[in-house]
Amino acid sequence: MTTSTPPKVFIVGGTGAQGRPTIHSLVKDNAYAVRVLTRDTKASHAQSLKELGDHVELMEGTFADEATLHAGFRGCTYAFVNIDGFKTGEKTELFWAIRAYEIAIEEGIKFFVYGNVDYAYKKGGYDPKYRCGHYDGKGRIGEWILQQTKDNGGEMGAALFTTEPYLEMSIADMTIMTPTVKDGVVAWRLPLGEGAVPHVALEDCDVYVRWLLDKQDRANGMDLEVAIDHIHYADFAKAFEKLTGHPAKYVDTSLEEYWATGPLARVADRPCGYNSKGEAGSLTIRENFTGFWNVWKYSGGNKGVVRRDYGLLDEIHPERIRSAEEWLGREQDRGLNAGLGNLWNRVNNLKPVLKGTEDMLSGKTGKL
Repeated sequence: MTTSTPPKVFIVGGTGAQGRPTIHSLVKDNAYAVRVLTRDTKASHAQSLKELGDHVELMEGTFADEATLHAGFRGCTYAFVNIDGFKTGEKTELFWAIRAYEIAIEEGIKFFVYGNVDYAYKKGGYDPKYRCGHYDGKGRIGEWILQQTKDNGGEMGAALFTTEPYLEMSIADMTIMTPTVKDGVVAWRLPLGEGAVPHVALEDCDVYVRWLLDKQDRANGMDLEVAIDHIHYADFAKAFEKLTGHPAKYVDTSLEEYWATGPLARVADRPCGYNSKGEAGSLTIRENFTGFWNVWKYSGGNKGVVRRDYGLLDEIHPERIRSAEEWLGREQDRGLNAGLGNLWNRVNNLKPVLKGTEDMLSGKTGKL
């Protein structure tokens, strides 16, 4: 679908880890133009998007402002809204995602894609051990959006793009699965038991979002739940060792030990979401990610709380990444080509991959 004046997509979350490759996929063949909302148009990630060409427009502002949302949606045909609920807090996302959907209809948006995650608390039968605030917040909104889409008389179509943790987080600094290296052995010490994480690869996300916009007749009302595979970290460690030649292991860890010595131990009792300090019902980072790890502990073998239809994903994206070993091989090549070093170099010199971490290190945390 290529026209002289391509339809414009309003994007919230475009400068994040998922948003940047998605934007590249939308504009690379001039099929779409994008208007990207960013807090700082001069920031490096925003400027890197401008380098993609004339079909990228930057708009400075915050999603937590109705006038900004009206201006952002106005004149666009489609939207991709991916709010970072972990950073903003559960309640903030609930309100502003609803208003974004409503304002999009007001401004004449024809198709709305919402960046979603699994409503695992509900999928787990509302068992409190699965309570994870930034997942539940998105999951509730996702269901609400699909219901409104059924009820709005065809005024605006919508779809959910449901992801899980990026596998890139497994070799990055300051994530919930950051590894350690001691005595020449890399280790992932996680409270996972025999469970598995349905990890997502960032390079696959752009294909799926593009498919949702390209195939709106089929995608309308769909919850597209994606993943590489349900990855157990014992298998991940074996694949890492096979590829790099360096010893690697998974160490099943109790939640108590994880919160005493793990990668987020020093911030465990801070509020989960910088906008939720002191709010009734808000969770600490410890409470939030205890639920998170319980979800994956009981999702092994694609038979537990969170499941995926891998046959559907094969149909939509025949060239998708299908295993941890395949991803590690591709990531090794990508890192070498980008001057980041091989995988062994990178686990010994960990860098952030999440924009939230970059914002915290640069002092931007606390800004919507």
